[in-house]
Amino acid sequence: MRFDLDGLDVFFPYDRIYLEQHQYMRALKQTLDGGGHCLLEMPTGTGKTVCLLSLITSYQFANPGAGKLVYCTRTVPEMNSVMEELATVLAYRAEQLGLQDGNDNDVGNGADDDVQMVDIEDVAGKSTRSNTEDENDTGKSNEADTAAAGSTSSNSRRKKKRRRVYRRKDGPPMGPISDGKGAGGSGCLALCLSSRRNMCVHERVMKEADREAVDAACRSMTATWVLDMAKKNPGSIETCPYYDAFHSAGEATTLPSGVYDLEELKKWGKERGWCPYYLTRQAINHANILVFNYQYMLDPKVAKMVSKELEAESIIVFDEAHNIDSVCIEALSVTVNERGLEQATRSLGRLSSEVSRIKASDNQRLQAEYQNLVNGLVDQGLLEAPANDAGLAGNVLNADVLNEAVPGNIRRAEHFIAFMKKIVEHLKSRLRTVAGPNGGVQSETPLAFLHRMMNGTSLEAKPLKFAYSRLTSLLRTLQVSNLDDFNALTDIADFVTLLSTYSEGVARFAIIMEPNISSIPGASDPVIQLACLDASLAIAPLFKRFGSVVITSGTLSPIDLYPKLLQFEPRVSESLQMSTFRPCIRPLVVTRGSDQLAVSTKFDDRGDLGVVRNYGAMLVELCSSIPDGVVAFFTSYSYMESIIGEWDGMGILRQLTKHKLVFIETKDVVETTLALDNYRRACDSGRGAVFLSVARGKVSEGINFDRHYGRAVIMFGVPFQYTLSHVLRARLEYLQTHYQIREQDFLNFDALRQASQCVGRVIRSKTDYGLMIFADSRYNRHDKRSKLPKWILQFLGDQYLNLSTDMALQHCRHFLRLMAQPIDQAALQSVLLTLEEVERMNPRQEGGTETAGEGGAMITEVL
Repeated sequence: MRFDLDGLDVFFPYDRIYLEQHQYMRALKQTLDGGGHCLLEMPTGTGKTVCLLSLITSYQFANPGAGKLVYCTRTVPEMNSVMEELATVLAYRAEQLGLQDGNDNDVGNGADDDVQMVDIEDVAGKSTRSNTEDENDTGKSNEADTAAAGSTSSNSRRKKKRRRVYRRKDGPPMGPISDGKGAGGSGCLALCLSSRRNMCVHERVMKEADREAVDAACRSMTATWVLDMAKKNPGSIETCPYYDAFHSAGEATTLPSGVYDLEELKKWGKERGWCPYYLTRQAINHANILVFNYQYMLDPKVAKMVSKELEAESIIVFDEAHNIDSVCIEALSVTVNERGLEQATRSLGRLSSEVSRIKASDNQRLQAEYQNLVNGLVDQGLLEAPANDAGLAGNVLNADVLNEAVPGNIRRAEHFIAFMKKIVEHLKSRLRTVAGPNGGVQSETPLAFLHRMMNGTSLEAKPLKFAYSRLTSLLRTLQVSNLDDFNALTDIADFVTLLSTYSEGVARFAIIMEPNISSIPGASDPVIQLACLDASLAIAPLFKRFGSVVITSGTLSPIDLYPKLLQFEPRVSESLQMSTFRPCIRPLVVTRGSDQLAVSTKFDDRGDLGVVRNYGAMLVELCSSIPDGVVAFFTSYSYMESIIGEWDGMGILRQLTKHKLVFIETKDVVETTLALDNYRRACDSGRGAVFLSVARGKVSEGINFDRHYGRAVIMFGVPFQYTLSHVLRARLEYLQTHYQIREQDFLNFDALRQASQCVGRVIRSKTDYGLMIFADSRYNRHDKRSKLPKWILQFLGDQYLNLSTDMALQHCRHFLRLMAQPIDQAALQSVLLTLEEVERMNPRQEGGTETAGEGGAMITEVL
């Protein structure tokens, strides 16, 4: 569908569109036209990703001055999903532009054998993918729904029109596109960037087990000093042939127009003998669309790698950003424990020995570093000068630190090592005090902690600001390849750098010292935590530097709290409802068991045997009535473990296994992955299964349970954070004092967005259906349920509130009988807008009247 949206020519690769998709794209366009930021909540499973990509790429095409589209995701599977949808969007645009130009040899007209127009029934039959992918609520919902509806309305007797989808025979057109004018008909270059572990093609390095080992193996073959040594003495040291070829090719290492996911980048690099990781980093400057992880934009230590390549006109998108405030806080928080301090001591010993060795053999290298430090960090190349005054590095280092010479007392390597030893010993003494008999939990402001450190070590505050950069310089000078051996020392340098940088003014950090955070009885693990309290610190440079930042998700409610947490003023803030032809989701609030005893996981009631028994009986009865897969979420790992133990003693698990196989999420990623795989196999075989998992865990954030994998999601309790956490208490006090966000408001907001995220796993398109069961009496309170997203509340009628287990079972059976009926084709057509209806939805012209169109939208008729 190609249509006009308030003067913008939009290329949308599906024949029909939902009303909420049109509203979503209009809100996006208002944001881009006005040059501001926006908060958008769109129902899960209604094609959010394809709307983002269609609108923004169309905007880029119509406005050549617009900058890059930077699409931030959470995981690699989600990244690949975005690239697939992007390839479909650009292939459709190329086909449309080819028709417009009368070019019969363009994409979609037979020139490229990889691209064909297939019938929607064929695509829908092949569109099922692994549910391990993250939040794949893309335009495939349009495919599935249109396929179910057929190509015509029952109210029309027109000849059936075959639905066209622009895809390769085995998926969307990926890789280089040389036909016509390139990708999208305009020579677009779309790249995704990930870690070395996901992009390396070197046979030996790929065999390494974890990310740290891959990074170390790569650096040992690609570092500058390694290449210099190999050049002087060929064959004396192993180098990477892919990096060598990439380095030798120089400016010839360019990527042609196309859409490159991780596999295509590896394929392209391997065919030419070039390293895909470094090739992609170099090509960032020439790309129109970039897709990578949140950390590349929010973590200041990582963001420096890409910040200099992004112009101020770039459009930044954070998808699935319901937890973006937590991501920002984690990026600027550091934890130090006894084991880390001991490792840092050993690292300093290694550095000291290496410095002594180099002074004896190659003192000139240390002298050169000293002179560079005199010139300042920017001149040395440690910190590249930002493109403008609001560079991304500014949220950690002040401008005077960037341009100033490193203080004289830490310029020499041996002096800096002695400097760091004093810091490590001071932190050890503080930990001993906390863990001692007169210790206990202590909380200090950064200024107070810094003052005690200066008194205890006789160090000055100014050199502390340079600790992280000075350590980076020393490791480079000493030609250290395996930087992961120095992670503990790096954390301490990061700790003191942040401490000294943000010690003045409003205390946006808190120092929390706890004598024991170990969950193992009898074990002692004292820690010092530098906890960031203000989420806006990490994201503020993005709001200041870039014209448009889009924060979107299916579960942003209550949406009005995000501007306060992130300290920005959105130009557009909208929460959209779901247009639907049938009640495809059925939220139920269960407040009582069959014996009419109230059920709740609040602290006073969670250990009550009556509550435990009622929860178990509820799960058994639901599993006996609901076919296929059922997913149950608990508020924490400890609560899930305790209640499963109680159920086992009561014989409830034995009853449960008569109806379905039981699988449990653990903290071990491998175990959980195996459990998920076997859960799907049980659902596929018809045996049915129930998956017991935890809110805020891996399953709640990243796994979809669509179709028969999730016919019901049960949320046992309200997933509040651990309110006795000292870090959380400090943050709540900060929010109350500085942003006037009440403690209970934030806790309710955070718990309900987590609950919404859990139950949202069950629905992935409008032809899908599922039950959402909130099993806690507190959900019946208006202050709790009102914070659920609008697209859930629109289905939550009064008749579904304050239910007992027996009443809920009746509603479940009625809902499942209703959903088992054949889809009403005419009803489904009513929510899929045609091109004619969309064109009439542009703003009313003079003398026009508004009427309701077939899709339920307000459309304009010109008189």
